[in-house]
Amino acid sequence: MTSPDLPAELKAALDGKLRGFSRSDAAGRAAAISKTYRDGGGSGTIRSETDALTYALARMPATYAAVTASLNALIEIRPDFAPNNSLDVGAGPGTATWAAAEAFPSLRRFTLLDSNDALRTLALDLVVDSFRLRDASYQRGEARAALANADTADLVVASYMIGEIGDAEQRALAEQMWTKTRDTLLVVEPGTPAGYARIIALRAQLIALGAHVVAPCPHDGPCPLQAPDWCHFTQRLQRSRAHKQVKGAELPFEDEKFSYVALTRAPLDQRPSRVLAQPIVTKVEVTAKLCTPVGLSLTKMPRRTRAEYASARRWRWGDAVS
Repeated sequence: MTSPDLPAELKAALDGKLRGFSRSDAAGRAAAISKTYRDGGGSGTIRSETDALTYALARMPATYAAVTASLNALIEIRPDFAPNNSLDVGAGPGTATWAAAEAFPSLRRFTLLDSNDALRTLALDLVVDSFRLRDASYQRGEARAALANADTADLVVASYMIGEIGDAEQRALAEQMWTKTRDTLLVVEPGTPAGYARIIALRAQLIALGAHVVAPCPHDGPCPLQAPDWCHFTQRLQRSRAHKQVKGAELPFEDEKFSYVALTRAPLDQRPSRVLAQPIVTKVEVTAKLCTPVGLSLTKMPRRTRAEYASARRWRWGDAVS
């Protein structure tokens, strides 16, 4: 499985950009950018090189961790998937492309799409010394317009971007992304009820068009969860000194909550159940909430079933289990 921490090559590129960069100014700007996103805004407020670098410092590590966790889940179920090219929709500073490159050594061609000039410039600066990514093609344009001119790809990724557009636009973009997907589409959103709702709507729409879920769901049926519950996962990542300064944080780690769906064109013979929350472990039993091929299950593994109990003790939120 690929590590959730930024790869050394990307860390080095970011460190190079940080020389002479005011961390105190960045902290204030990061708070303003975060508020814009929390209030439903998008990347339109990121206009300068400083804005772009601030955004990358504040959000790139967590976004990378969430996309990597989603790709790891995909690879666990489809270990033979070896895409040749990728398409990163709403690429921003290129976070998902870096994650895909780490997860899939088979990738040879990388295409990125985004309309934000400042983020595009930063992304191209970060890959200039990368052996694998320096020849990546970064096309400028609004998602649907840029997609119309893009080639199809084995792997299409859209991370933390569909929430920036309206509901009708989301449906049109989802169908267009699926049209450009030769094999697998991965969509990642914040692990909030609203982010989950967007994922579920896209999932249902594309299943109706013939898509099949790879992960996290073990089935193509309706989600069995009922409000106020929602499907989301968490990935822990380590914070660098610069990351802590920009975030105004003291803890050396961050837990990123995210929702995702990976969809493929070919049906799968079998899919494992998914752990939907951190299991409760006692001396008597392990209790776990699972999404199974036949629906939601509150599974209990008593201590007397030694092998099953020992196995269940190792289960973690988000794991695929059989």
